[in-house]
Amino acid sequence: MIDKCIACLKENLDKNTIGINKKLLGESVDTFYCIDCLADFLDTTVEELKDKIEEFKDEGCDLFE
Repeated sequence: MIDKCIACLKENLDKNTIGINKKLLGESVDTFYCIDCLADFLDTTVEELKDKIEEFKDEGCDLFE
């Protein structure tokens, strides 16, 4: 698994960023976007993605810290 953004090459993506990639793009993905590039890719905002991360955490999803 490569923990750097496939779009901008930002390195050392955190567990929440990898988790939101897996949650929204499929658990089998093995390449990831940083939160900024994922927002662009999904045509949404970083804030909306962060809100979703908090929702998934509150639901107990183990993809997030």
